[in-house]
Amino acid sequence: MGREQWKKIWVGSAGNMVEWFDWFVYATFAVYFADSFFPEGNETANLMNTMGIFAVGFFMRPVGGWLLGRVGDRRGRKAALTLTVTLMSASAVLIAAAPTYGTAGYGGVAVLLLARLLQGLSVGGEYAASATYLTEASAPGRRGFASSFQYVSMTAGQLVGLGLQIVMQRTMSEEALHSWGWRIPFIIGALGAAVVFYLRRSMLETEVYAESGAAEQKDRGTLKALWRHRREAFLVMALTMGGTVAYYTYTTYLTKFLSTSAGMEKSTASLVSFCALFVFMCLQPLAGLLSDRIGRRPLLITFAIGSTLLTVPIMTLLRHAGTFWPAFGLALLALVVVTGYTSINACVKAELFPTGVRALGVALPYALANAIFGGTAEYVALWFKKAGAESGFYWYVAGCAAVSLVVYLTMRETRDIDLGRVGAGRPEKQGAETSGSPDAPSVTPAS
Repeated sequence: MGREQWKKIWVGSAGNMVEWFDWFVYATFAVYFADSFFPEGNETANLMNTMGIFAVGFFMRPVGGWLLGRVGDRRGRKAALTLTVTLMSASAVLIAAAPTYGTAGYGGVAVLLLARLLQGLSVGGEYAASATYLTEASAPGRRGFASSFQYVSMTAGQLVGLGLQIVMQRTMSEEALHSWGWRIPFIIGALGAAVVFYLRRSMLETEVYAESGAAEQKDRGTLKALWRHRREAFLVMALTMGGTVAYYTYTTYLTKFLSTSAGMEKSTASLVSFCALFVFMCLQPLAGLLSDRIGRRPLLITFAIGSTLLTVPIMTLLRHAGTFWPAFGLALLALVVVTGYTSINACVKAELFPTGVRALGVALPYALANAIFGGTAEYVALWFKKAGAESGFYWYVAGCAAVSLVVYLTMRETRDIDLGRVGAGRPEKQGAETSGSPDAPSVTPAS
């Protein structure tokens, strides 16, 4: 890979890291601020209320996917990416300044809710815009590798949040963290988003979009245009179902599961998540490269089979993992399985749609699936826990993976699709051997 290709990956994924840092620190620090916005009472109940607001952000993601997906298809990928980070910066400021229950009663909850709604709008568009940008800006035989950096940057954002939490746990008292320390990551997130806004103003538009003629199509980025590709839209929802539930189970929920169910110290649970996620992040480009050689379906099928068969035993053993190393080994095993989905799901979805509806086609159905399954995963887990049937959640995760497995087994392979001809009925073979072709997609300055 040349210098120019690495520059495209950096530009397309750097802002994504900050976006997902802001998104994930809410879940990461929820154990510290949950009691700040609700009356004193049951810790699990307050955490459920806080994570209920977390889930509300997911239900705004379809709206953000629709609005910002439309912007991405009508104004270009750069315009959508710049707008998403603006919304995320505003939401981080709101959370950092939100008044507590003791100061403003449920007024603080209202501010928290508004901030999560803005975050939902932002992330709903960010995923599709970055997935589309990274896929379109890549050489045809390297799309799996390049788009894998979406989850590299997503995981990096979460790692920065977890790393910050670990540092704060070791340098601040528990009282300080619960009182005011939890506001620090949101202040950092707001500043980071402001820097990314400046960087994204100089982004380059993808040549696939610039030369496709999509900018002249009257119905580009509309629901009417998307309806003509409804089969692909439903496919995106179905293939996302198992992956998003598994991903959020082993990332955002894992720390809380280890601390509240397995009885680990919060600091140890955070360290387990941090180390497992770091290895997980490093695996993404390797799996992306593998998909460029053998195709997307083998990785997806491997994930679904592994998640269906291993989720229950892994979660059961994690429930009784009292020390770092057993918990780390089990968490890493789970994330290795999930890599089959995360490393390539961005490019698989982008490869299904034509250029004029690609951003919306990725954004809206993916956001819907996340709202229904990913955003509610933690709440469902806590519901089972409160009902005294925590193991029911393990079977729920495995069942979602089993549904997606059926989809993976029946879907077509997308590796060799020509992005410029999707929907035209003229697929063209473009394997890894064309990666150096002068016709490979590149980027040109945006107007």
